[in-house]
Amino acid sequence: MKQAVCRAGIFAPTLLALLLLLGGCSVNPATGGANVVFSSASGEASVGREMYDELVAEGAVYDDPDLQAYVTRVGQELVRHSDMPDREFTFTVIDSPEINAFATPGGYVYINRGLLAYLDNEAELAGVLGHEIGHVTARHYGRRKAATAGANVAAVTTYILTGSGDLAQASTLYGAELISGYGRDMELEADSLGARYMHATGYDPDAMFEVIGVLKYHEQYQRLKARAGGQQQQTYHGLFASHPRNDQRLKEVINTAAQLDLDTWVPDPAEPGEFRRVVQGLVWGESVQGQRAENRYYHNRLAFTVEHPPGWQVDAGANAIVLRDPEGAAQLKILLQRRDVTTQPRQVLEDNAGGTLSIGEELDQAGLKGYTAVASNGSVSRRLAVVDYQAYSYLFEGSAADLAARDAELLAIIESFRPIHPRERLAANPRHIHYIQMPRGATLESLAAGTRIDDAETMLRLINGFYPRGEPRTGDWIKVIR
Repeated sequence: MKQAVCRAGIFAPTLLALLLLLGGCSVNPATGGANVVFSSASGEASVGREMYDELVAEGAVYDDPDLQAYVTRVGQELVRHSDMPDREFTFTVIDSPEINAFATPGGYVYINRGLLAYLDNEAELAGVLGHEIGHVTARHYGRRKAATAGANVAAVTTYILTGSGDLAQASTLYGAELISGYGRDMELEADSLGARYMHATGYDPDAMFEVIGVLKYHEQYQRLKARAGGQQQQTYHGLFASHPRNDQRLKEVINTAAQLDLDTWVPDPAEPGEFRRVVQGLVWGESVQGQRAENRYYHNRLAFTVEHPPGWQVDAGANAIVLRDPEGAAQLKILLQRRDVTTQPRQVLEDNAGGTLSIGEELDQAGLKGYTAVASNGSVSRRLAVVDYQAYSYLFEGSAADLAARDAELLAIIESFRPIHPRERLAANPRHIHYIQMPRGATLESLAAGTRIDDAETMLRLINGFYPRGEPRTGDWIKVIR
C-alpha cells in the first residue's frame, strides 16, 4: 500500500516540526489522502465534549425523547456504514427555530428542530446527518483550525441558543466554520461522503437534492422579505450553504455515490409513517420549554428573575413584588421607578434611604450596575439596594426581625437579580406541527387562513415543498401549524 506523504517543500525540516507540534500529517480514513491537521483527535474530542456539556447545561436539547431516539437511530445507522464505524457519535436535536445543522469535533452532530419542520421524510433527514458525519470523518475541523483560532465555546453556545450572528463572530473558529460552514470544497467533500454513507445504508442519495431545494427556497423567501422590509438578508448558516441548486459538481458526487457497487442489496431502512409520527407535535417557532429553575421568580413582562431560598413565597402586586420566608420573619420588597440615566444607583439609594447608611458597596451582576447598603433609623435596620436595568431602577428593601442574622440571606437574593436568559423565556402562544390529509376542495391558502402567524400561506408552502406555487392533491399528507 502506498504511504501518503505530507509535502513540505524546501522548508520541510521546520514545517515538519511545526506539524508535529500542532497535530501533524495523517491519512484521512474517509478521503484516503494525506491531511495536514492542526489539532489532535483527542484534543478535538475534548473541545466537542465541552461544547456538548455546555449546550446540555443551558437546556438547549429539545425535550422529546422519542424524536431524539429516532434521530440517533438514523444517525447511528449511517455511522455504521461510514469510514469510522467504530467511532462514538452523539446525535442531538437542538431546541432552536433556526434552520441549521452542524457537527463539532469528537463526533457530535446537531440538528435544529427548526430544520426538521422543513424535511419530508427519513431519507432527507439522513441526507442532513450524513453530510455532518462527513465533516467529522474528513476531519474538517482539524484541517482548518489555525493556530490563532480560539474555541470560544460560551460565545458559540449563546449564538446557537439565540441566533445572534454577532455572537458567532465573537468566536473566530466556531463562528466562521462550525456554524457558517467550512467553505465550498469541504462542504462538497462532506456531501460526497454523506451521499456515499446514505447509499451504503439504503437511502436514496437524491434526497440531498430535495433538502438543498427546500433550503434554497427558504433563502429566496428570506431575501424577498428582507428586500421588502429594507433589511439585510438573513439566511440559514452552514448546511449546504455554498451550493446552488444546479451545482454540477454536487450532481456529480451524488450521482457517483448512487452508482456505487455494493456486495449485497441494501433495503431502505425507513419504516413507512415513522418520520411523520415523530415529527407530529414538533414545536414551531420560539421555544416553549422554559428552562426555569425551581427556586427562582420570573417576571415575564419586565424580563428579570431573582432567586430565593426554598419555601419562600412570592406575591406580585401592582405596586411591589414581595418575597417572604415561610415564618414571616424576613421579607424582601422590590419596587421600581423610572430610571434617570444621569443619576447613579448610589445616589438613588441615598435619596430614598430614610436613615443612616453603612456597609455600602457597589454591585455589578450579570452586566447590571447597582449599589447596596444597610440603612438604620433608630433601632430599625433594613438592607437596601438599587440596580439599574433597562428603563427602570429596581429598589430593594429587605427587613427581618433580626437583620444581623438574616442580612446575608437577603443580600444573596439581591445579588441573584439578573435578566432572564433566552432559554428561560416562555412562548406566549405555543404552536406545533401537525399532519393532516389534504381535505377535498381545500387549498394551502384556505388552510392558512386560520393560522395566526406571519406569512402563513408562505410558511405552509415552504414546509410542504410547494413554494412558490402548486397545491397538494386531495388525501396527501401535509403539515399545518396550529
